[in-house]
Amino acid sequence: MAKQHISTTINGELTEFLCEPNETMLHVLRNHLNLTGSKEGCGSGDCGTCSITLDGRLVCSCLMLGVEAAGARIETIEGMADGETLHPLQQKFLEMAALQCGICTPGMLIAAKSLLEENPDPTETEVRYWLAGNLCRCTGYDKIVRAVLDTAADMRGAA
Repeated sequence: MAKQHISTTINGELTEFLCEPNETMLHVLRNHLNLTGSKEGCGSGDCGTCSITLDGRLVCSCLMLGVEAAGARIETIEGMADGETLHPLQQKFLEMAALQCGICTPGMLIAAKSLLEENPDPTETEVRYWLAGNLCRCTGYDKIVRAVLDTAADMRGAA
């Protein structure tokens, strides 16, 4: 198969890459673009460790082909901070120890950011529902949910 030339925007920057037609976006991010924050946990869209946003929609990059990125706007965990300044969710995850091994953390953060962009005042049930596609074996989820709820309150107060 001939490699495809893809032009897209990743984390606000125009990006071009070559990929095989059957390569996943996760493989492209990690192996061609050196954006290794997204992890492969399951390869079947069940764990959320590879979560990114595609044109503002939360997707599992292990289920998306790299060629589908053509002309799209993609955001990954690498684009979440503003330089050295962490996104409020990242800062709150650190403050509240809402992470342990770190495998699920990038996907959790991307999913939580997507939630807060959609709904800046979620209930605990809504947070748990939104994050249900992201599996964590270490934390038990409570600290993660509290961090998202606290960040939402902080961000509403700052607005």
